[in-house]
Amino acid sequence: MGIMTQPARIASLATAVPTHILERDFVAAESKRIFARFGDEFERMASVFHNTGIDRRYSVCPLTWFETATSWGDRAERFLEGAKALFKQAATEALAAAGEKAGDIDAIVTVSSTGIATPSVEAHVMHEMGFRDDVLRIPVFGLGCAGGVTGLAIASQLVNGAARPQKVLLVIIELCTLHFRPDEMSKSNIVATALFGDGAAALVISTQGKGPAIEHTGQHTWNNTLNIMGWRVDNEGLGAIFARSIPDLVLADLRPAADTFLAKHNLSAADIDHFSFHPGGTRVVQALETIFEMPEGKLADEREVLKGYGNMSAPTVMFVLQRALKHPAKGRRFVGSLGPGFTASFVTLVH
Repeated sequence: MGIMTQPARIASLATAVPTHILERDFVAAESKRIFARFGDEFERMASVFHNTGIDRRYSVCPLTWFETATSWGDRAERFLEGAKALFKQAATEALAAAGEKAGDIDAIVTVSSTGIATPSVEAHVMHEMGFRDDVLRIPVFGLGCAGGVTGLAIASQLVNGAARPQKVLLVIIELCTLHFRPDEMSKSNIVATALFGDGAAALVISTQGKGPAIEHTGQHTWNNTLNIMGWRVDNEGLGAIFARSIPDLVLADLRPAADTFLAKHNLSAADIDHFSFHPGGTRVVQALETIFEMPEGKLADEREVLKGYGNMSAPTVMFVLQRALKHPAKGRRFVGSLGPGFTASFVTLVH
């Protein structure tokens, strides 16, 4: 007879943002000034700042930092310092909300695609925060906007992946604004300038508590889509890659992938009571409502997070989920995000 396992649950979810605020109108005006040397090219794309649905974002750097191009070294240093601060802030709140101490945690999963640090971020803060010497460290890089949902899947699989149930801390940190490129006039760069913000989320995943159970997880990666989304690496740093076709791909291809994932578990969209998505942008949110046959405006949490925080890449979906779980509704919740690959990541939760 096999050993009965309890489901992995979200014991707590906390979010954090840095202190510097980027207001939409100010960013639009500053961008116009910074990109003025490119002439009319910026003016032809300037409307994106007012079409994003974003009012405010947060940054680890003060506004003066964005005026000049910076080196890889400066970006890396600022990433590590900013990521450490947000890690400690989000993780401390998540541990307290779950009634756990750092020493109770068996594994730390740290997700990020906007900075490189070796040793990775959790190694820099673990002893200061009181984690055990034998805690399992699992840094995950390169998932982009899909990192939040995929990180949740990884953490849930770790919970019952040993002889006894594990307690896992998942920390998702993205500092997208560090890759602002004042030297580059491209559609992708202007879109990134209008969309991206910084933020972090932390979750304690265990078999304890009354939080939602993590039921099923899965991914779908489409062929011939490597250039849809990602970072381009050059001598100055990272440059954003956004294809115009992202909303069209969502409209045409996401629903079949989601239906296939659900069917593997003998489910269909009719079995889903609630939805939470990574809000990549207003057009993507509209496309999600269309393909999942929701009334326009149904994804209110997604729009509110986008409005107040922008696109923070991987942690953004956790800001959405946090809003949803403040007033938990019984039933099955479908959680999804899209990221480089081009990849969709799915999780179903049951509360």
